Amino acid sequence: MSNYQFDDKTILWQTLGSFEHFQYSILDIDENHNTIDVIFKFAAHQQIVLHRHKALNKMLVIQGEHRLYTTDGQLKEIRPTGRYTSSPASEEPHREGGGNIDAIVLFSIRSEDELLYEILDDDLQIIATLTKTDLANLYQAQLNALMPA
Repeated sequence: MSNYQFDDKTILWQTLGSFEHFQYSILDIDENHNTIDVIFKFAAHQQIVLHRHKALNKMLVIQGEHRLYTTDGQLKEIRPTGRYTSSPASEEPHREGGGNIDAIVLFSIRSEDELLYEILDDDLQIIATLTKTDLANLYQAQLNALMPA
């Protein structure tokens, strides 16, 4: 097996508020086709905030292992490099993270609805949401950061 790692040095990684253990870069928003393509980096041996996917997510693991965890932090599934998964919207909350190295995963989010994700606390109460409008605003800020001053 090769020791090749995806070279992410040219990706302008972003953080989302105070949420830890992941970074993202929005690649494209296609309003006509209701798709948003985002690349996520999940920190090795960490779990991100509890959340629900409220839209269809198609995912391709580019590097590492994309790990999914139950609400109580138990390992539920390991998706290795190269695994493609199509996950419909779900009421089941979960956490995600990386394996022995940072996991890099391409997400293609597809929905006609505004709500894309619900962020939950450990008592399963909604503490935040992410909508299409939120991602559009984050994408514009990301593009502005790329523009020369």
